[in-house]
Amino acid sequence: QVQLVESGGGLVQPGGSLNLSCATSGFTFEAYAMSWDRRVPGKTARELVATISAVGNVGYYRDDVKGRFTIRRDNAKKMIYLEMKNLKAEDTAVYSCGFTYRATDYWGQGTQVTVSS
Repeated sequence: QVQLVESGGGLVQPGGSLNLSCATSGFTFEAYAMSWDRRVPGKTARELVATISAVGNVGYYRDDVKGRFTIRRDNAKKMIYLEMKNLKAEDTAVYSCGFTYRATDYWGQGTQVTVSS
């Protein structure tokens, strides 16, 4: 079955960096665009953070992470990554990786990122 397992979250001070990873299995990874999203405390809706195409072209960054976050993928390893720099308190959230197949969204459980001094 589809498995998406995120790692790399933690506590970091404002201005710091974190690198998130997402290990995948159970589907043809190289055939799908992949995304990172986040669930912010106090907000109901998930926020789409970044999307990368099946062949590695970046399709989307939300405005408030442009220039600070970089999404990458490694099709040989079936993994995606999110490099986060100059983190801000408002980036605090649970970050998940996922994709859409036949109108169904698949997301991992997520990894907690806390930006605080």
